[in-house]
Amino acid sequence: MALKWTDAEEIALLLQENEPELDPLTLRFTDLRDKVLALPGFDDDVKRLHEKTLEAIQMAWYEEFQEDDD
Repeated sequence: MALKWTDAEEIALLLQENEPELDPLTLRFTDLRDKVLALPGFDDDVKRLHEKTLEAIQMAWYEEFQEDDD
């Protein structure tokens, strides 16, 4: 199953697995976008991307980041 921009939770889990020490709140949206596009299994058009989508991914990743830090 290919990941889409709307799969914020699944994307966040993969990002956390790939970079557990990186605080997602320190990333610019352009860097976050690039990290998502580089994920294996990600298959969606960058033209469908909106800032709110990146915010949702960033917040979901931050929740995972905080859980791993506890």
